Amino acid sequence: MRKKLIFAIVVMLISMNSVFADNWAQWRGPHLNGTSSEKNLPLKWSTEENVTWKLAMPEWSGSTPIIWGDYLFLNVAEKEELSLWCIDRNKGAALWKRPLGAGNHKLRKHNMSSPSPVTDGQNVYVLTGTGVLKGFDFKGNQLWAREIQKDYGQFGLNWGYASSPLLYQDALFVQVLHGMNTDDPSYLLRVDKKTGKTLWRVERPTAAIKESPDSYTTPALLRYGNNTEIVVTGGDCVTGHDPATGKELWRVNGLNPENHPFYRIVASPVVVDSVVYAPTRVKPLTAIKAGGRGDITATHKLWSFDRGPDVPTPVSDGKYFYTIDDRGVSWCLDAASGRVIWGPERIKPATYSASPVLADGKIYITNEDGLTVVLKAGDKFEVLAENDLKDYCLSSLAISDGQIFLRTAQYLYCIGKRTTK
Repeated sequence: MRKKLIFAIVVMLISMNSVFADNWAQWRGPHLNGTSSEKNLPLKWSTEENVTWKLAMPEWSGSTPIIWGDYLFLNVAEKEELSLWCIDRNKGAALWKRPLGAGNHKLRKHNMSSPSPVTDGQNVYVLTGTGVLKGFDFKGNQLWAREIQKDYGQFGLNWGYASSPLLYQDALFVQVLHGMNTDDPSYLLRVDKKTGKTLWRVERPTAAIKESPDSYTTPALLRYGNNTEIVVTGGDCVTGHDPATGKELWRVNGLNPENHPFYRIVASPVVVDSVVYAPTRVKPLTAIKAGGRGDITATHKLWSFDRGPDVPTPVSDGKYFYTIDDRGVSWCLDAASGRVIWGPERIKPATYSASPVLADGKIYITNEDGLTVVLKAGDKFEVLAENDLKDYCLSSLAISDGQIFLRTAQYLYCIGKRTTK
């Protein structure tokens, strides 16, 4: 009996540990919304303090590190070349590097390595700003390759392509929402993750003008009841699509109420507890309840907020909704009603492009100077720490097994000690 009890306790502890030890398999993490359930995460660090290792990077990138077990994956730009790196998570050394093609170039602040890879724990898939899409196994063997621009025409975004693919079940969902530099229609793809072949391609119409059709967002996943839908924002609207067919199920208009010609969208949609939060270019940030069909603009809006973000994607735990703008002005709203809990609060003055991450009762917010401000999550504004890596940073941080991974122009940092192996 005693042995059985000890065994049961060990199993329970292993199970509890696995609950709090998340992989970071896609750009916005295990829950696809910038949150993690992990505890006891690092609070303070510097370029040397609390750093387990750091790996030299050849160039900056807006791409987030992707983590599964002992492996990290990075979309990397180096001069004109693009590549996928696989990193030994314990040693901080490259296991392999695979070419993704040439054609890297700078467009304003970002380059062609901006889309983040995704993984299912067996294989990894990576898309570049040049439209190259490839699949690899964890040993670096290429499974398949294709070029989206060769298949469907040139990307027509004013500041270059930067959306990450969404991985769901057996497929990658890739959006191409553009219009500034093309007359070709915007579209959504479902790509078979095993073969790389297109399973469907649906056009996504919009009445947006000039630059406003351009979207740099990443699709989100909406689950409620027995339903699963792909959520796409851009072109002055937010739409929900059937994953099996690509059919548009619902649409909310009004993301550009004044029909502004330069209302491109950068911050991605956030889904928490069957609610879609759709940022646009500052205003309005719109909360939408699930379950509608057709044009639900007049029926399914829960609330809107006129001080939303431009570039950083917001984050929410379902109770509180946190948003920060490009200048470091932060707000906390009631997630259900949109009521202001606190804000505006100005954190360290700088430019903010990376998206905040919520975990362990903390909100991690990194600016372009490499400073991460850590706020206490909850109904009172409180700065817990300011951690300066003194380097250019566009990438959102990632969390896994008690560690924080943060990418600057010069280094990929592993911060803190690993809690499980």
